[in-house]
Amino acid sequence: MWSLAFRNLLFTLLQPGLVAGLIPYWILGSGAGETFNNPLNSLQYIAILIFAAGTAVLIYCVIMFAIKGKGTLSPADPTTDLVVSGLYRFSRNPMYIGLMLMLVGEAIFFFSVRLWIYTAFVFIAVNFFVIFHEEPRLKRDFGAEYRQYLKTVRRWL
Repeated sequence: MWSLAFRNLLFTLLQPGLVAGLIPYWILGSGAGETFNNPLNSLQYIAILIFAAGTAVLIYCVIMFAIKGKGTLSPADPTTDLVVSGLYRFSRNPMYIGLMLMLVGEAIFFFSVRLWIYTAFVFIAVNFFVIFHEEPRLKRDFGAEYRQYLKTVRRWL
């Protein structure tokens, strides 16, 4: 149990933490600090809500992967059981939706064209990863159960 919790924490910090945390920080550079020197406007408050919603979705999915899937979000340490309940009843990829909400929230909050470009790049990369790596692996690992899931639940929304 503790091992699984530790692995989930580690992979969450390494993967979404890198994509939604460290890389946007590098992209923003010293400009990020300037944003906090000024009062927030209403659009930035909305951005905070979008980011918080994305973070909540991501954390929920990591917990579902640990509890229901008995694994982690990492392809290096995948789930052993297919997760099809909770948010996974509405989307096959709610974790990626959460990640994208986080990035959109950051791009809005910092008024950053570079973050919007990065967010678009991440969305395209995630699509390619899902279509060409993740879905074929899930078909191999879970067979008929995953094929049925494909028929009943959409990839995104």
